[in-house]
Amino acid sequence: MIVMDVDEEVTGDVENIEELVTVEESIDGEHAVEIDEEEERIGDVKDDLVREIITIVEFLDQINDYRRTQQKECFNLVRRLKILVPFMDEIRGFEYPSPESCMHFLYRLRKVILVARKLLETCNNGSKIYLALDSESIMTRFHSIYEKLNRVLVKTPFDELRISDEVKDEIDSLCKQLKRAKRRTDTQDIELAVDMMVVFSKTDPRNSDSAIIERLAKKLELQTMEDLKTEAIAIKKLIQEKGGLSIETKQHIIELLYKFKKLQGVEATDILYEPVINKSFTKSTSLILPHEFLCPITLEIMLDPVIIATGQTYEKDSIQKWFDAGHKTCPKTRQTLDHLSLAPNYALKNLILQWCEKNKFKLPGKEISSHSEYDLEKQKDEVPLLVEALSSSQLEEQRKSVKQMRLLARENPENRVLIANAGGIPLLVQLLSYPDSGIQENAVTTLLNLSIDEVNKKLISNEGAIPSIIEILQNGNREARENSAAALFSLSMLDENKVTIGLSNGIPPLVELLQNGTLRGKKDALTALFNLSLNSANKGRAIDAGIVQPLLQLLKDRNLGMIDEALSILLLLASHPEGRQTIGQLSFIETLVEFIREGTPKNKECATSVLLELGSNNSSFILAALQFGVYEHLVEIASSGTNRAQRKANALIQLISKSEQI
Repeated sequence: MIVMDVDEEVTGDVENIEELVTVEESIDGEHAVEIDEEEERIGDVKDDLVREIITIVEFLDQINDYRRTQQKECFNLVRRLKILVPFMDEIRGFEYPSPESCMHFLYRLRKVILVARKLLETCNNGSKIYLALDSESIMTRFHSIYEKLNRVLVKTPFDELRISDEVKDEIDSLCKQLKRAKRRTDTQDIELAVDMMVVFSKTDPRNSDSAIIERLAKKLELQTMEDLKTEAIAIKKLIQEKGGLSIETKQHIIELLYKFKKLQGVEATDILYEPVINKSFTKSTSLILPHEFLCPITLEIMLDPVIIATGQTYEKDSIQKWFDAGHKTCPKTRQTLDHLSLAPNYALKNLILQWCEKNKFKLPGKEISSHSEYDLEKQKDEVPLLVEALSSSQLEEQRKSVKQMRLLARENPENRVLIANAGGIPLLVQLLSYPDSGIQENAVTTLLNLSIDEVNKKLISNEGAIPSIIEILQNGNREARENSAAALFSLSMLDENKVTIGLSNGIPPLVELLQNGTLRGKKDALTALFNLSLNSANKGRAIDAGIVQPLLQLLKDRNLGMIDEALSILLLLASHPEGRQTIGQLSFIETLVEFIREGTPKNKECATSVLLELGSNNSSFILAALQFGVYEHLVEIASSGTNRAQRKANALIQLISKSEQI
C-alpha cells in the first residue's frame, strides 16, 4: 500500500490548474484579437457597400435626359431610389458589430440597384427606335425591378440595425409605392404604337406616308441630322452588343432610321458600315472643332455659313438642298419658316477662318461658280425697272412687278438691299392701300421679306407702313392677314415699333386672328402678340382685347402644339394686375396643376413659372393649387425638372412654406 503526501498532491494539482488557466487566457486573448479584426473587416465591407449604393443613386439623380418613351418611368424609379439615401446614412452610422443579416441585406440591395442603373442608362443613351419598338419589354424590366426591390426591403432587419422610426416609416411607405407600381399598367401612347405598326407593315399602303413618319420622328425626337447621327451610333452599338436581337427587329430599326433620314433629304447608307467620325476630323485628329463651326445638317465645318429665318446657321449648300426638297421648316428647331431667305453669317465665317489659320487646319476645297456673280449683276439691272413699274398706270404691270419683287426679296439678302436702295420701300408702302387684294398681299409679303434686314425695318416703319399693315390684318384675304401678322412680328423687334403697333390699335386684330385663324395664322399671331406683350402698356391692351380666352383654348387643344407659347404669354400677363385678375380663376389654376403633373418638361417649366408669378402676388392662388395636389409634383420637378423649372419649383416650395408659417 502506497501512502500519498496529501499536501504534495494538492499542491501539484493547484499548479496544473494555474497553468491551464494561463493557457486558456492566452488562447482567449488571441481569439479576441481575431474577432476584433474580423468585425473591423466586416465594418469596412459594410461601409463600402453603403457608400457604393449612395454613389450610384446620386449618379442616377444627375441624369435628366431620358428617352421620351420611358421618361416618366425613369424619373419615378429614380425618385423612389432617392428615398434609400437617408436609410443608407443611418446604416453607415451604425457603430455596433454588423450582424450577418445586415450584410446579406446590403448585398441583395446592391444587386437590385445595379440592375436599375443598367436599365436607366439604357433609357438615357440607348436607341430611341429600339426603346419605342420594345417598350412593353422595357416596362416589364421596370416592374421586375420594383418587385425585386420590394422583396429586399420588406426583409430589412430594422431592429438589429436600430433604424429610427422616421426612416422605417419612409421605407414602409416606399414598399407600398412599389407594390402599387408593379401592379400599375401605364396607358401607352396609342398613336405612337399604331404609327409604329403602320410603318413596319409590309402590306399597309401607308407604311411610307410622310405625315406618319414625320409624326413618329417628332415623338421620338429624331428630327435633326444631329439626332439621327446620334441614333445611328446607338443602333450600331445595340446591334454589336445585343447578339440576341432578332433579324426582324434589326431590320425594323434600320428601315425606320432610313425613313427618317429620307425625310431629311439625306441618302441612307448601311448603318453597320457607316462611319460615325466626322470627315472634317480625319485630316487633323488631334484637333477638336468648336461645335458652333459645324453645320447642324452635315456636322461638317462650314465653308459658307448662312442664317435662316429662325436665326439658326447652316452651310449654304446643305440648307439650300433642304429647301429644294420641299421643306419649309428649320431642320434644327422644326419651326415653320416665314420665308426661305438666306443671310450670310460673315461674323462666324471670319471666326472659322481665324481659327483655321491659328490651328493650321486646312479647309476642304469648294468649287466656286460664277453663276451667283452673274445673277447679282443681272438683278442690279432688273430691280430698278421693277421699282419703276410699281408706279405704273397699268394695273397688270403693277401686279407683275410686285409679285416678282416678292420673289426677289425672299431669295437673298443682297436683293433686299438692292430693292431698298432703289427706292422700292416707299412705293410698296403706298401699294398697301391699293384696292386690289392681290397687290395688297404681294406688297405686304414683300415688305415682310425686306424687314429681315435690320436697316429695312427702320425704313419701313419710318414710311408709316404700320397702320396700313394693320388695315390689311383686319380686312385682307387669308394669306395677306397671316403675312401681315408675321410682318408686325418682324417690325416689333424694334422697341419703338412695339409702342407704335400698340398705339395704332394693332393688338385687337392679332387677337382675332389668334382666335379664328388657321393654324399658321394662329402661330403668326401668337409670336407677334408675345413680342408686343414685352411692352408693359401692351399687356393691358392685349387683356382688354380679350387675349386670355383664346390662350386658354390653346391650352385645351394640345394637338395645336402651342402650349408652351401660350403659357409664355400668360406668364407676361400674370405680371399685370388686370392680367392676374382675368386669368386667376380656379379652372385655370387646375389646368396649371395638370401641366405641372403630367406635361412635357417644357410644359412643367412654363406652368410652374406662371403659378409662381401668380402666387408671388396673391397667396390665394397658392392655396388653390395646393387643393389640386400641386405640392408633390413641385417636389418632383425640383429634383428632376429642367434647370429653370427646378429654380421655379424651389421658389414655389419656399413660398408655400412661408405662407404656412403665416
